[in-house]
Amino acid sequence: MPSAWLSAHLRAARPRVLAALNRVFGDIDLAEDAFQDASLKALKAWSPDRMPADPVAWLIIAGRNAGIDTLRKRKKETLTAPDDLEPLPEGPHPEDELTQSLDHAVYRDDILRLLFTCCHPVLRRDQQIALSLKIVAGLAVEEIARAFLVQAKTMEQRITRAKKRLQAAKLSYEEPDRTARAERLSAVANAIYLIFNEGYAASQGEELIREPLCEEAIRLARLIVRLFPEEPELRGLLALCLIQHSRRKARLSGSGAAVTLEDQDRSLWDRKLIAEGNILLEAALRKARPGPFQIEAAIASTHTQAATYATTDWVEIDRLYRALELIRPSPVVALNRAVVQAKLNGAQAGLCRLEQLAGSLERYPNFHVVRATFLEELGLAEEAQAAYRKALEFAGTDVDRDHIRRKMKVSGGQ
Repeated sequence: MPSAWLSAHLRAARPRVLAALNRVFGDIDLAEDAFQDASLKALKAWSPDRMPADPVAWLIIAGRNAGIDTLRKRKKETLTAPDDLEPLPEGPHPEDELTQSLDHAVYRDDILRLLFTCCHPVLRRDQQIALSLKIVAGLAVEEIARAFLVQAKTMEQRITRAKKRLQAAKLSYEEPDRTARAERLSAVANAIYLIFNEGYAASQGEELIREPLCEEAIRLARLIVRLFPEEPELRGLLALCLIQHSRRKARLSGSGAAVTLEDQDRSLWDRKLIAEGNILLEAALRKARPGPFQIEAAIASTHTQAATYATTDWVEIDRLYRALELIRPSPVVALNRAVVQAKLNGAQAGLCRLEQLAGSLERYPNFHVVRATFLEELGLAEEAQAAYRKALEFAGTDVDRDHIRRKMKVSGGQ
């Protein structure tokens, strides 16, 4: 297993390296295999005191050469392979000119290009987003499955079918023109949103917050806003990411424990990001074409306008969630509105709303945490403990598990 420092470098480099290799080979499976070969070479060649000047370029070169070797092996077997690819010299310090030529994007950004390709209309929407999360964000199948609230095996089959469908249609991962990009925009925006969500609240692992994923999602959102400045939903998406990301320093204690919105030190919120997000949101809303990202951004913005948790405008937030339920209903949206309803009308009102969601959110840990909280407020301690244990069963990160255990202890559990 690679050490933590090497894993961090490879995880950060993966999207750009994979996108560049896919551009070279036009075959995502080959690009993924080539990246794995390059990572193995990095495992042998890199050390904390001996790193390449440009790790991304180093991996691109190593991956390109590995892919060429694979193509040549195939050529011997099938007698059909391109002859115009030659290995590039490997080394810890690639020449700047070589790096630039490898990392040049056809329309400004390889990763965004790959994201649009994964969202080809030949695929169903769920396949587009799942493939984007796997290929572009590098999420594990289990992480993607949690985002879709399905079993890992189901998600693995979905991703495999998506790849096969692209291959069967012989569309590969070509560069779409502006019209095609516009047609795929909704799926791309949703994929970026889910990439950000996985960074904002990781579904698995030791960390609750994966900042590199959040920052990559924000970077991609900025790019599509520049590509399509007249689309208000894209501004809403960027505003939402910025406002949510503004709270990152307040969401964990000094010891790494999760801190809920109610207990966060609001002086730690990044007011510059909040201001930028609010400006983008206002510009989007002036278009009078509201969409789910604009509404979610408005909810996040309403939270930032309250000086304290106690002064939160829950009536306004409930109004926004009601609108969100009409535009894009989902079990998670319904869960969030149940929390708001409990703030306005008491825990019993919230609990009644939860009963309708039990089936669809059975494997969603926060559903059980919310239910336990309502049960506690109603004085049903034993039932609350059972709900916390259920949440613990499905929690994916160490931080989440620790947070649930602390809540159990406070409410009287062992």
